Amino acid sequence: MCGITGWVDYERDLTGAREIAQAMTDTMSCRGPDDEGLWLSPHAAIGHRRLAIIDLAGGRQPMIAEADGRDLAVLTYSGEVYNFQELRDELVSRGHSFRTYSDTEVVLHAYLEWGEDLAEHLNGMFAFAVWDTRKEELILVRDRMGIKPLYYYPTHDGVLFGSEPKAILANPMAERVVDADGLREMLAFVKTPEVAIFKGMYEVRPGQIVKIRREGVTKRRYWRLTSYEHTDDIPATVLNVRGLLDDIIARQLISDVPLCTLLSGGLDSSAVTALAAHDLKAQGLGRVRSFSVDFTGYTENFKPDAARSTPDGPYAHDLVRHVGSDHTDIVLDSADLIDPAVRAAVLRARDLPVGMGDMDTSLYLLFRAIRSHSTVALSGESADEVFGGYQWFHDPKAVNADTFPWLAVGDVVGQLNLDLVDQDLLRMLDIPGYQADSYHDAMAEVPRVPGETGLQARMREISYFNLTRFVQMLLDRKDRMSMAVGLEVRVPFCDHRLVTYVFNAPWAMKTFDGREKSLLRAACADILPDSILRRVKSPYPSTQDPTYGVALRDAARELLRGDYLPSQEIMDLVDARRLVSRSDGRPLPRPPLERLLQLDAWLKDYEVKVSV
Repeated sequence: MCGITGWVDYERDLTGAREIAQAMTDTMSCRGPDDEGLWLSPHAAIGHRRLAIIDLAGGRQPMIAEADGRDLAVLTYSGEVYNFQELRDELVSRGHSFRTYSDTEVVLHAYLEWGEDLAEHLNGMFAFAVWDTRKEELILVRDRMGIKPLYYYPTHDGVLFGSEPKAILANPMAERVVDADGLREMLAFVKTPEVAIFKGMYEVRPGQIVKIRREGVTKRRYWRLTSYEHTDDIPATVLNVRGLLDDIIARQLISDVPLCTLLSGGLDSSAVTALAAHDLKAQGLGRVRSFSVDFTGYTENFKPDAARSTPDGPYAHDLVRHVGSDHTDIVLDSADLIDPAVRAAVLRARDLPVGMGDMDTSLYLLFRAIRSHSTVALSGESADEVFGGYQWFHDPKAVNADTFPWLAVGDVVGQLNLDLVDQDLLRMLDIPGYQADSYHDAMAEVPRVPGETGLQARMREISYFNLTRFVQMLLDRKDRMSMAVGLEVRVPFCDHRLVTYVFNAPWAMKTFDGREKSLLRAACADILPDSILRRVKSPYPSTQDPTYGVALRDAARELLRGDYLPSQEIMDLVDARRLVSRSDGRPLPRPPLERLLQLDAWLKDYEVKVSV
């Protein structure tokens, strides 16, 4: 896993722009703490920061393909290609020779063999750029599910690109402007494909190739979800799901550095941990290492709420006993979560004020602690989107709503709360209209099966929305929090083979036992304890410690003492001061305070100009 960046300019000699190109590369140091590289030519500057995972001695980047003493193509690559060994064998049979054992070199030679069609041969998570010196063109490629990020910023004479917005913003040519559409995207909680919030910046869409030539920018999709009639019965489907999972886990355990799993005690992370434990044991490689996040006093003082009926700790420990993992609980308290330095690091990792409060901060702290022991972690992320685990899959009101289902069930993660946003601005932005337009655009994309009607047709739509919109928000969060500390997180449930297969299984089959995620539960029933098989879905934990809310109020109160705040362009500070001065004894709502604090820090630290 790494950080990539670069600059193409067809009218400028970039060999004299080393200082700017280096500054862009330096912003990616958190993603690649092990090594760095910069390649310059008259019209392209390619930068790279490396987190060494496979072939620690080899695999340095940018990696150059040469022939007869001249450069053919230059690659800057982030990610893991899990079928690189098979591809290497195929490429050798086609006459290619290799100097390293890295998957990076396999990707480079795959480009030489298949050109931009190489993406269709890759199984993995990746974002990369190839500068073809022969054609003087750049291609930007992102994995099918969008696990790894990739942004670009077209200029008058070329393009800037990077793993994160900060790499692009390090170039003076990139303006730090957010316009009305950027604000709409930031507040609407919809994740519109290709929109990057900063004006003039775009995100490479999952499964997309962006090509930059002198003539301009072109885009094409090399992969998208497809629909077909599912003909397997339930036993065959369960067997196929398990077979896919066995193969996926085995591939994703390959690493030349210490590896672990993230364990919450839910079905998804428990399945990944149990499958990994089984595979490692079969290979004689010892116990799997696992990590959980917890809060001081959380289990002892837990109070059920609308989203969470049980604490994670007891279930995680059940799984640990069942599979015999080498386990560590990372226990956090409110002082950790409210620490200004930690909150600043989280915002810097995000680049945008779109965080989830203490759920982001705790994830960052969890990953920071894990990084002392492991460099790679396997996660259960995206199983809910694939198998239908969220409450809105099973709530008739949400299913039948004429909007994205997560917008219809209430404020699940504090993203819908706009209480302190200036009301005149909200009326101008028309967030409901923006959400409706985004929803109808997504509806138009849904692949259909001829003759499919009723609940099955609707659940295909709901699944599509989750697999192309909602999952992106969580993958972004996981990538930024993990890579901010140089930890690679792999997401087995995002394997495109599994995603496509389960997407096409009938909804009745996905709920055949009357529960959520029936197919996953059945596929892993032989390796999980009964307590986890019976457990009801519980989202990522949020601290229930009242002192956290008090600390938020105190921080907001201190902020609001200032005469001028950058956030006053967006937030109603009169309402904000009224809220933090409330003395009726009721707990203050956390989401609007989180938004105020984060937004003000972002506008100030990133020197963002709001233009509406």
